[in-house]
Amino acid sequence: MRPVFDIKDVYRIRWPGAVDADGHVLEPAGLWDDFIEAKYRDRAMRIARDKDGLEYLEINGAPSKMTRKGYPATLGRMGERELEVFTPSPEKTYMANAPYGAMDATERLALLDAEGLDAAVLYPTLGILWEAELEDVELSQAYCRAYNRWIAEFCRTSNGRLIPIAHLSLGDPQAAAIELRRAVKDGCRGAFVVPFTITRKAHGDPAHDPVFAAAQELNVPLAIHPSFEPFELRSRRFTAGHRLPLLSAVTAADGVRHAFTTLFDYAVFERFPKLKIVLLESGGGWIGYWLDRLDGVFEATFLGNRTALKLKPSDYFRRQCFISCDPDERTIPSLMKLYGEDRFFWASDYPHPDHTGDYLQALETMAGELPEPARKRLLGANVRQAFGI
Repeated sequence: MRPVFDIKDVYRIRWPGAVDADGHVLEPAGLWDDFIEAKYRDRAMRIARDKDGLEYLEINGAPSKMTRKGYPATLGRMGERELEVFTPSPEKTYMANAPYGAMDATERLALLDAEGLDAAVLYPTLGILWEAELEDVELSQAYCRAYNRWIAEFCRTSNGRLIPIAHLSLGDPQAAAIELRRAVKDGCRGAFVVPFTITRKAHGDPAHDPVFAAAQELNVPLAIHPSFEPFELRSRRFTAGHRLPLLSAVTAADGVRHAFTTLFDYAVFERFPKLKIVLLESGGGWIGYWLDRLDGVFEATFLGNRTALKLKPSDYFRRQCFISCDPDERTIPSLMKLYGEDRFFWASDYPHPDHTGDYLQALETMAGELPEPARKRLLGANVRQAFGI
């Protein structure tokens, strides 16, 4: 049975024009079976059950090694704090626990109406879990194509209020560039990549130039979005450090920060001066320290002379980058003054359980500290600019 929900209880933001820059869908469990090419169907990602009746993810024909049994049922439990909710059982299923608006486009539009939001930019849920476990480059491209076909179709009849974003895998940059062109033609307003690559080449490496060139030519942004990451890429500073929940919560987005920084090391913004990069679900407060540090090293140390940059990193950020923030961050108004009122926007992460459910109340507090022009930018104008909405 689905979670109890009454749309009359939904909190409504008091300002018009807001756009959620990073909402999520819970994809149908059979998406990859239905939308992947026939030659890959036997290896499609799907949800299966074990001998005890617990659901698990199956990736490339084998059980996922990174997600525990019963995990799919927890993916839409935003706002839940009781551990019992996350205790696996055969009765707790992915479908039964899908919250309102997570799987149905009509419901999502009704939810946006109730919240007073104009639109939501949408990203996957199951789709950000598989890439950490799949080293097959060809199958990875097929997984991306299947999701991209589905999300374009899911959003098609929303009158532009549900914004589809394509998933690209950098294991084959030429294939990813081709898929970006196809997906944009199909209605996607941009694309995202995860914070690591199958090849382990840095995101800024010229090997990925075909993707950057396609995004620049199409005038669509390329986002870096957190995902599950291979175990060997996680910090081994502490024994079982990944089981420390607070440490894990604040370091989960390190990959986004690292991938982003390689774009400066390889002078991507110099080679592609109209490329738009979007940083997602990593918070926004870190960007102040990060850019100060990069600028200092670039301007005042011998290390800066080892790059091909002509401008300070912060100049490229102000020119070509956007960053989403969590609504409960308190430093964003100050950072907007320093690094550009047109560079920041907010995101809900709905319906994922690692973010709070009172995002609109928190957003009102943050936005209330801004003068009206900056508030309008944070709430919706900047994400419209980034994605051409």
